[in-house]
Amino acid sequence: MITRFLTDVRVKFNPFSKRAKPARLFLSLIPPNARVDGMKIETKMLPRTSKEPATLDVKFKDGKEMKLELEKMRITEVMEEVDRHSRVLARKEELTGN
Repeated sequence: MITRFLTDVRVKFNPFSKRAKPARLFLSLIPPNARVDGMKIETKMLPRTSKEPATLDVKFKDGKEMKLELEKMRITEVMEEVDRHSRVLARKEELTGN
């Protein structure tokens, strides 16, 4: 997963729910030095009895915000969505020569 273009990650999930697996896996894919490199990571753990859906909000360096409902998605779909915009940003960076 391409994470160098992410500036802000917000995850909200119930850690005891079976449907929270994509949220947990997404957090595990973020490199350990991401906070040092300037990424803001916010996690909110919901109580065990909560019926709120798991959500992921991602903000990119170009200002685009992506809101994903993780209840309906698998981790591969989440990675595809995030990587799709990251590849566009990588192409732009490559073309401008930065």
